[in-house]
Amino acid sequence: MLRAAGVAFVPHAYAYVERGGTKHSAEALGVPEHSVVKTLVMEARDGGPAPRPLIILMHGDREVSTKGFARQIGAREVAPASPAAVEKYTGYVPGGVSPFGTRKMLPVHVERTILSLERLLINGGRRGFLVEIAPDVLTKLLSPVPVDVAIEP
Repeated sequence: MLRAAGVAFVPHAYAYVERGGTKHSAEALGVPEHSVVKTLVMEARDGGPAPRPLIILMHGDREVSTKGFARQIGAREVAPASPAAVEKYTGYVPGGVSPFGTRKMLPVHVERTILSLERLLINGGRRGFLVEIAPDVLTKLLSPVPVDVAIEP
């Protein structure tokens, strides 16, 4: 998707470690964990028969306040999607989820402060592979809704 859109990016491969998360990838690549962005698949429940899948992009060293997130998007509750649901919605395996080129177009939300980073690293669609991009690429390709839901772990 990035190549098709003519977006400049720098690929970064590293040795993936199960449950290593952004802490491991940041250390492996020698970058601040704050600039490594997680692609989290969540489900919003509004009282209807099925949850609404969505993506939230979050700093690697922060977590999502699911209560705050639900409040900001007008949902009754928001919770992480199961690994099986993540694959169903995105076509990617957990640990290798990119917000680009998902199986279904999902609504994307982004922690507002990510948009003011100089550069960020985000999953490129497989485990052990991040792409370095400018934050405006997110805005240009994903039209994410900015939210303020980051909390310290």
